[in-house]
Amino acid sequence: MITNTLEILYEDNHIIVCVKPHGIATQSRKTGSPDMVNLLKNHIHKTSRTKGEPYLAVIHRLDQPVTGLLVFAKTPFAARELSRQLKTQGFGKYYRALVEGRPKTSEGILEHYLAKDPRTNLSRVCRPEIRDAKLARLRYFTVPDSHRYFSGEYANLPNVTELEIKLDTGRHHQIRVQLSHIGCPIIGDTKYNPNCIASPPMAEHLPLRLPLRLLPPQDPQTPPLPLMRLISEPPSTQE
Repeated sequence: MITNTLEILYEDNHIIVCVKPHGIATQSRKTGSPDMVNLLKNHIHKTSRTKGEPYLAVIHRLDQPVTGLLVFAKTPFAARELSRQLKTQGFGKYYRALVEGRPKTSEGILEHYLAKDPRTNLSRVCRPEIRDAKLARLRYFTVPDSHRYFSGEYANLPNVTELEIKLDTGRHHQIRVQLSHIGCPIIGDTKYNPNCIASPPMAEHLPLRLPLRLLPPQDPQTPPLPLMRLISEPPSTQE
């Protein structure tokens, strides 16, 4: 279902699942800037019979240059349940990324401490004793060619590897910083890829996607629902 600029994959009384396009913030701090929260609130207001500003809770976020699936809660009950599931592995955040080079091992766990610079809106790997340093941990797996998610010009570049990534923590720019730190920066990432010479269109659309596995919130008055797995469509070769 596509509503104006929204691509909504699933919606009920509790949650709404949609595709966040690249270039649009999940929730912008700038007044008047389009973001997913405002777009979805407008959609709910137009399709709902209730008056006043709709309730919408942000459960997780994606960086502005990243395309992927986002889940929002439409009720306080759903917000509490989804937040609980996210903390207890009821559902997780799974990414695919195209990177330069290849990690030393085909799969592994990356653990670093990250510090964010609010002046530049960049994060960096740092020592644990640095002020405001936070532990960042992710798991990665090298995707075989037969199961690749990306295709087209990005995937056909030389010395490119596709990784599946499972986030154990959710730090600022975590995936981009950690992959860059091990020498495998994401293709087209102008902030953390020192070799990036991409044109603006490519730089704005990072090959980093979020296939999200979601367990819908359960109303105590209804029987359990089966696990719902939502996977966004692969990017076209024209991107």
